[in-house]
Order: sequence, then structure tokens, then C-alpha cells
Amino acid sequence: MVTIISTMETQVSNGPSGTSLPNGPIISTNGSTDDSKTNLIVNYLPQNMTQEEFKSLFGSIGEIESCKLVRDKITGQSLGYGFVNYVDPNDADKAINTLNGLKLQTKTIKVSYARPSSASIRDANLYVSGLPKTMSQKDMEQLFSQYGRIITSRILVDQVTAGISRGVGFIRFDKRNEAEEAIKGLNGQKPLGAAEPITVKFANNPSQKTGQALLTQLYQTAARRYTGPLHHQTQRFRFSPITIDSMT
Repeated sequence: MVTIISTMETQVSNGPSGTSLPNGPIISTNGSTDDSKTNLIVNYLPQNMTQEEFKSLFGSIGEIESCKLVRDKITGQSLGYGFVNYVDPNDADKAINTLNGLKLQTKTIKVSYARPSSASIRDANLYVSGLPKTMSQKDMEQLFSQYGRIITSRILVDQVTAGISRGVGFIRFDKRNEAEEAIKGLNGQKPLGAAEPITVKFANNPSQKTGQALLTQLYQTAARRYTGPLHHQTQRFRFSPITIDSMT
């Protein structure tokens, strides 16, 4: 089984709403002006959190029009983030003020408005290969942060080999031009600790599906070794509106 470590404002794109392969984030489920005040993105959720628990937590704030905990299309595992769209903009604002920074298990969730889509922030997701196996996600972010604001960073690790990095990562910038500068500056370069030059390219180019193919291959390899079903941790969440109200 492959684990995707994910940080920052983790989101996904390259497909319909709810697509979950690591080819870039969905900026919002709807780019309309009204939705921009009611539609939230929630990051750093515990991986074993269910859709029902996610809805219960944010439903305690106000009436929800829709909510979606994003899962990987292959394994069904949570990718650690989701979207919540409230009926009342005031409830969306209250959810940010109340739940942003809430600690759940080992995670501290981040709640913010989902940004409307625009050309300048689409197609800014990079696929990086050849990373040193010892490079952490924080190290990768530091390497790329000199080129712009990072929205998403991920490193693929294989649990079959005790969580060792596969040397593959994804970086999403705030804007496409920042991603372009990162490609110019880092593609073919050898960062500290690397034996070979790294490859940096756009992950969501239809002609560059290497990242998606690799991810599929890793899951298939794990499936051949372990034929049993995937199990989530048994710990569950119980939320009390009274407890949440006391935080405001």
C-alpha cells in the first residue's frame, strides 16, 4: 500500500469535482461569486475521518448545502481534505473562526475559503522525480519555496518498505508562472544529497501522465503482495455542538 503524505492547502484537479489523483488541486467546486462566500476548503484532516464525521463537525456550525471528503479514486482512502458549502455565508465565516486551527488527533486542521478558479492559478502543479530518498517533505518545500507560494506538497512513500520515499513528489504553486520558474531553476539540477539530477515538469499536462502511471503501478504492486482488504484505524470522532460553541 502506498501512502501519500500531503501538506499545505491540499487539493486536487484534472477531472470532475471530487477527482483525487495527484495532478493538481480543485480551486473550488464552483467559481461563482455567491459560492465564494459559502464554499470552504478544509485541509489537514485525519486520514481515518469519515464523511459522516466530517459532515457532523461542520454541520454543528450551521446548515450545510453540500460537503465532500475527497478520497483517492484507486484505494478509497481519504486524502486529508474536503469541501464544505454552507447555505448562509455567515455560517461559513463562523466555521472559519471556530474550527480553523482545531486539533484532531495529531492534525491541526485549516479552514479557509475555496478560491475561485482562474487561468493564472490553474495548471501550476509540478511532478518531481529523482528526489533523494532521505529528503523530507519540509526539505522539498524549502527547495521549491524560493520560486513562489506553495499550495500543495506531497511525497510518495511505500509502506511495504517501511515508508521509504519513492523519490517522487508533487508541488503545487499558487500561480502557473511560479511553477514555470521552478522548472527553469530546478529541472536537471542536483539538490543537496542527490546523486543524480532531478526532473521537474508539469504534472497535469495530458502528454505527461508519468505521475499518475507511477501511482497506479505502486498500488498494483502492493495489491499483489497483500490481497486482503484495506482497513482504516478504528478510532472515531464524536463532536458536540456545545463544545464547539464554547470555543467561539
